[in-house]
Amino acid sequence: MHAARFKHFVRNLGEVLLHAAHGLVLSAGLVALAVMAAGALERGPLRFFDGSMAQAHAAVGSRYDFGTVDAQPAAPVGLSAEMARVRDYIARRYRVSSLALEPVLQAVEDSARSVGIDPLLVVAVIAVESSFNPFAESHVGAQGLMQVIPRFHMDKIGDDVGEDALFDPTLNVRVGTLVLDEGLRRFGSLKAALQYYGGARDDPTAAYYRRVMAMKQRLIAVAGRNPAAVSVGA
Repeated sequence: MHAARFKHFVRNLGEVLLHAAHGLVLSAGLVALAVMAAGALERGPLRFFDGSMAQAHAAVGSRYDFGTVDAQPAAPVGLSAEMARVRDYIARRYRVSSLALEPVLQAVEDSARSVGIDPLLVVAVIAVESSFNPFAESHVGAQGLMQVIPRFHMDKIGDDVGEDALFDPTLNVRVGTLVLDEGLRRFGSLKAALQYYGGARDDPTAAYYRRVMAMKQRLIAVAGRNPAAVSVGA
């Protein structure tokens, strides 16, 4: 009986020692893993992608130029800040799509500044002439946004365009701006130039001039411009 008990004791003791040995091996493995991880962190951040991933990132970088810290800023594009405010006002007042107004007002800024006329003056003429309807046509044949009469201004329109060319908003704005510039150069004053543009040079009340200038003053306020500032073509 004592011998049997002794054998049972020895067997239990062996199992305990075996479990202890396994535990020591596991602990040693965990310690080694921790030491390896610490060394890797000292060398730099861990990388979890191979060379093919690096090549993929390089390919994306070559397709999309995100710039660098010392890169020069891109040149501004689109409407000026004051014209953007005017666009929003026009869209609300005349119920015109802001998206549709963008190229029109961009053409206004480009055309007006190319001849030294205040862009807000051109916008005011458009408001008075057509209320921003690019397909407007009068009983005397004036067409488009700025109500230009084709037969009087073919030198500005060109001979290689169709008879409905002035319904193109961009072309209409360009030609209308040139007509305004022509009036300024011919008659020497904005009042006379606008009366000429409106076909009312003999009107002693200068009603057309007053309508356009009233609209321009409203646009100046909307644009946030200082009314006292002297602007080109004012």
